[in-house]
Amino acid sequence: MHLKGFLLNALDSATSGGRRYHLWMGGLTLVMLVGGYAYWIQLRDGLHVTGMDDHVSWGLYISNFAFLVGLAAAAMLVVLPAYVLKDVDFAKAVLIAEGVAVSALVMCLAFVVVDLGNPLASWHLIPGIGILNFPQSLLAWDVIVLNGYLLINLAIPAYLLYSHYTGRTPDKRKYVPLIYVAVLWAVSIHLVTAFLFAGLPARPFWHNALLGPRFLASAFAAGPAFMILLLWFIRHQAQYPIEQGVFSKLAMITTVAAQVNLLMLGSEIFTEFYFPTHHVLSAQYLFFGLEGHSALVPWIWTAVLLNVGATLVLTIHRFREDPRWLMGACMVLFVAIWVEKGMGLVIPGFIPSPLGEIVEYSITWVEMAVTLGIWAMGLFVLTVLVRVALPIELGNARSPYLERSAGD
Repeated sequence: MHLKGFLLNALDSATSGGRRYHLWMGGLTLVMLVGGYAYWIQLRDGLHVTGMDDHVSWGLYISNFAFLVGLAAAAMLVVLPAYVLKDVDFAKAVLIAEGVAVSALVMCLAFVVVDLGNPLASWHLIPGIGILNFPQSLLAWDVIVLNGYLLINLAIPAYLLYSHYTGRTPDKRKYVPLIYVAVLWAVSIHLVTAFLFAGLPARPFWHNALLGPRFLASAFAAGPAFMILLLWFIRHQAQYPIEQGVFSKLAMITTVAAQVNLLMLGSEIFTEFYFPTHHVLSAQYLFFGLEGHSALVPWIWTAVLLNVGATLVLTIHRFREDPRWLMGACMVLFVAIWVEKGMGLVIPGFIPSPLGEIVEYSITWVEMAVTLGIWAMGLFVLTVLVRVALPIELGNARSPYLERSAGD
């Protein structure tokens, strides 16, 4: 009976709200419908309606996938201090971080599906039905770690919320071991994704040992930056008690990670251009253009300038402690890393091809619409999860059977 009440309460929380809430959810639904229409066109006509081809076979979809894996992994930077390091300031933010991880993983899987062209081809990756080629295939590892991480991040908050809803104290023996597993799993999902790129020797732009650490550094900058923005909004709009110390600590994590990311970027630029070889052509195309082709040059230099500017603001203590500067810097840093780790990482790896051909990639309206639709779906899922969790955590939603038991 408690479970039925819990599900009904979750449905009520997700579907009720004020005018702004319904406008927000309606707007996201509209964007998802447009994205669904664009995806139908892609299914009908094939991947030739996108900017991808035989030369550049990964585009905007995989660029977003690479970025969002980091966002999902970085949510553990809130869970780790709360449960492993026993930092009580982070306790109220844990379930929100889990919601971010779940929504990011939903988007990751959606981007993989739309990139397949025909989603029915994914049956090859289902263990026991298809041929997963585990453990030889890095793709098999990625399938396992992504889906496993999603299940873990669904199980932990579901158990905690249900326990609070029924008035019980969660049994640490049931969920704390899963949290330790989730912390280690968070690192693995990002490293395995980085190894998917770094393990391709025919693509020298990705084939370097620094790619894995750079993936982690950029994730630990963009992820906490997003968490700061989200927690600040929830704190002010939902009156949810999140300690100021959470913002200060997340801002410090973001700052250090952004500095390390810039240091690694500088190291890569020095290695590539100090003594150029034939393997530098992809980096040359990205930063300066190659044989008259320069589509990505404005993207990467905009990202670098935004990255440097946001990192400088965060490095100055007075600005980092000012909410206005902090929110602005986090927003700029989030966008900069999305460009650097997405378009600035995936696309130049294909240009030039192993045969020396230069074929540029350009985004089509179909890709843009599908991408916006998936981001809208992720924000929709995140909004629902937060909307369900907050009343229970604030004590405003409890099982009605508790009151009957007390009355008896």
